[in-house]
Amino acid sequence: MNFLEQLHIEKNNHGTSTGLEWIENNAAKIDSYSPVDGKLIASVIATDQEAFEHTVLKSQEAFAIWRMWPAPKRGEIVRQLGDALRTYKEPLGKLVSYEMGKSLQEGYGEVQEMIDICDFAVGLSRQLYGLTMHSERYKHRMYEQWHPLGTVGIISAFNFPVAVWSWNAALAWVCGDVCIWKPSEKTPLCGIAIQHIVTKVFEKNNVPDGVSCLVNGGKDIGEWLSNDTRIPLISATGSTRMGKAVSVAVAARLGKTILELGGNNAIIISKDADLEMSLIGAVFGAVGTAGQRCTSTRRLIIHESVYEIFKAKLVTAYKQLKIGDPLDSNNHVGPLIDIQAVESYLSSIEQCKKQGGKFVVEGYVLTGEGYESGCYVQPCIAEVSNELQIVQHETFAPILYLMKYSSIDEAIAYQNQVPQGLSSSIMTLNMREAEQFLSHGGSDCGIANVNIGTSGAEIGGAFGGEKETGGGRESGSDAWKAYMRRQTNTINWSDKLPLAQGIQFNF
Repeated sequence: MNFLEQLHIEKNNHGTSTGLEWIENNAAKIDSYSPVDGKLIASVIATDQEAFEHTVLKSQEAFAIWRMWPAPKRGEIVRQLGDALRTYKEPLGKLVSYEMGKSLQEGYGEVQEMIDICDFAVGLSRQLYGLTMHSERYKHRMYEQWHPLGTVGIISAFNFPVAVWSWNAALAWVCGDVCIWKPSEKTPLCGIAIQHIVTKVFEKNNVPDGVSCLVNGGKDIGEWLSNDTRIPLISATGSTRMGKAVSVAVAARLGKTILELGGNNAIIISKDADLEMSLIGAVFGAVGTAGQRCTSTRRLIIHESVYEIFKAKLVTAYKQLKIGDPLDSNNHVGPLIDIQAVESYLSSIEQCKKQGGKFVVEGYVLTGEGYESGCYVQPCIAEVSNELQIVQHETFAPILYLMKYSSIDEAIAYQNQVPQGLSSSIMTLNMREAEQFLSHGGSDCGIANVNIGTSGAEIGGAFGGEKETGGGRESGSDAWKAYMRRQTNTINWSDKLPLAQGIQFNF
């Protein structure tokens, strides 16, 4: 496959890098199999304890230099990275699609997100603003400024194997931080490819070795990062269970976290909705990336007056879905990431049936020509009540739950009645319903949309959620502040030392 050669992916790859150096060791291999055809793509040598220690030390050395570069100059490096990603967009998008299993259009879209966040970060490099405040003391000046934190540990998930890393790295770099990235062990080759691209840009600009570091492995690497007191910030994307473990470990050493965890996202379909537009948002939200987005639509809360009409539209649409090789642009749905994900999908279907759910589109594993990997499944739809235990649980697969509501208050209550709080949406042409959904008593999620689905995010707005989603924010708005430390400064330019609140302390 030519795109592997273009990205310098070899049969066996070293999995640890400080940017300008690839570290050799004798650790176990991580074999990357494509869910598209079940074939071995390549292998990556995992990071061992010695290589990890070397990487952390190198990152600390680099931070001492990198933080002194002017922020706009750091932004210029990120700008060049954006240009490099434009050059490699096609092969990198194909690798994302082939290693992870999402459609080729989504693979290209993920690379475009990386380009977009680089553009955003370049502008940000000239806008790391503080504030000035009036002091209550005579001839004193107060202001606040922001300083880089140090080494940022990034733990990313398989479903967005490159974009989420860039959301963190681009912002962290312009803020003056250095990064150590642990990609998902299910998509290690995407991390290798990105590191090669970054290295070319950094070498050309004499960026210190250690500003962009890569470590590969499983749970143990995540634990090393989380417990290391030399890494002040851990940004982790993944399951709620994983996030809780990271949170406890980092909090125990009083470190900082950005947590982007599970989602159980709903769209409310109002009686005043544009049903055709709603159909597009609901179907893409439910089956895009085979339901493996944290923002995937998992629940549809439909007004009783349009419930049967909309259900019929959904069933018809699902019959038209094309499932197969994601590199074929004619297909709508690719495979799940691996056999374990398929088993979780089947288990959730069984639990739903046992708890009283009624399937209007059955789910099953696809077999035959083109489905040899065993990872292709039929997206399915079940009628349920919101209280079912399985509905409260996030299944990372294309299972869509339908339920009725009679009033907007009831719909919003259903929307909020799950442990997760990432993305939410209402489809309505009723201004009062839309405003209520966005009000203090409306959606309790970090993302709330009107006449847009739950899936996806736009660079510029802060991405993240509440409750068991972790509370983190990445990408746009003022998310950059998470990668810096705030410092308040007071300067006395008088010839006396007056104390605050007029306190007298004279000798």
